[in-house]
Amino acid sequence: MQTSPTGRRPSELADRRQFNTALSRAVLGAAIASGCGSSPTSPSSRPPPNPTNTAGSVNGAVGANHAMPHSATISAAQLAARVAIDIEISNGLHSHTVSLTGVQVGQIAAGTVVSITSSTNPHSNGMDPHAHTVTFN
Repeated sequence: MQTSPTGRRPSELADRRQFNTALSRAVLGAAIASGCGSSPTSPSSRPPPNPTNTAGSVNGAVGANHAMPHSATISAAQLAARVAIDIEISNGLHSHTVSLTGVQVGQIAAGTVVSITSSTNPHSNGMDPHAHTVTFN
């Protein structure tokens, strides 16, 4: 993440986060509003959820990553819930687990920088147990 000499985020990054937050709230509000007023016996006219929609998600930077990298993402729904979560970061060859408390998820949702160390696991050949530091925001 880029920071200014004062250690603060550049305004364009803050503006993007504010835009994404506002957009997520608007979409959620529209989804809730569209479900109001229908009778329980009428068929649902709501479209199916889009599992590829990542608006409002936060990607973590995985330290000491591999050529075939691990990635860590907290979804907008997980950020909004602010409860403890476990994220599996897999690169297709081996995986690690990143465990975040509800407090940490809330801090990430608020834009605070949070770094956490993953579980220690070996490569797919069973050798070289290692961990990664994942930093959000």
